[in-house]
Amino acid sequence: MTFQPMRILVVNPNTTASMTATIEAAARAAAGPGTAIEAATSAMGPASIEGYYDEALAVPGLLAEIRRGERDGADAAVIACFDDTGLDAARAMAAIPVIGICEAALASASFLAKRIGIVTTDPRARVPVEELVARYGMAGRVRVRAAGIPVLALEDPGSGAVARLREEIGRALDEDFAEAIVLGCAGMADLAAALQREFGVPVVDGVGAAVRQAEALLGLGLATSKRGAYAYPAQKSFAGMLAAFAPEAEPA
Repeated sequence: MTFQPMRILVVNPNTTASMTATIEAAARAAAGPGTAIEAATSAMGPASIEGYYDEALAVPGLLAEIRRGERDGADAAVIACFDDTGLDAARAMAAIPVIGICEAALASASFLAKRIGIVTTDPRARVPVEELVARYGMAGRVRVRAAGIPVLALEDPGSGAVARLREEIGRALDEDFAEAIVLGCAGMADLAAALQREFGVPVVDGVGAAVRQAEALLGLGLATSKRGAYAYPAQKSFAGMLAAFAPEAEPA
């Protein structure tokens, strides 16, 4: 029997390829030896996702990449945006497991600490992340802080973004009594190990957590339920620029 590695598609739902490279490196570092990582950058949408408007307009490009990846044989997909952009729509469209990095990071952190601090980027992201925390049943354990930095500033070593991130982590530990930190942006994925050494508490990167959880689901032979909420979308025509997103026939 020929061994087939797990193939995990990691999609950056914004259109900044340099951020995809950071995400891909973190995914590969977390993946087990039997896992192949394919990273993809959305072909349409915003350069970064900072708030509800950007998130909504990032969903079509994200769905197109996940559809393509599933057709090409991906065994699971990771949505590499901390807003868990388009997560429910992707799970309804695809049969393979689809993991959001916010949900994965919170699940991982919940095994490690009672009080969890999330440090995200732009203040626009704070309320959407708080809503996700409540949705995932962790509102009583998690405080969300915004470091006041644009997402793309993480790409610029001279921006001071990492210093502001470090300052906000310190406040989460000192003022919120956080016992573990979750990094609230996929663009922070390369910082987790150094920040964990510096602050002496678990620092969870959602990209790595999502890859590991995808591996666990695949290893257990599990896939997304197609009954109820994540049933395949009903077939119908879509108009205008979204015509290509009309639901396809269910697999036989």
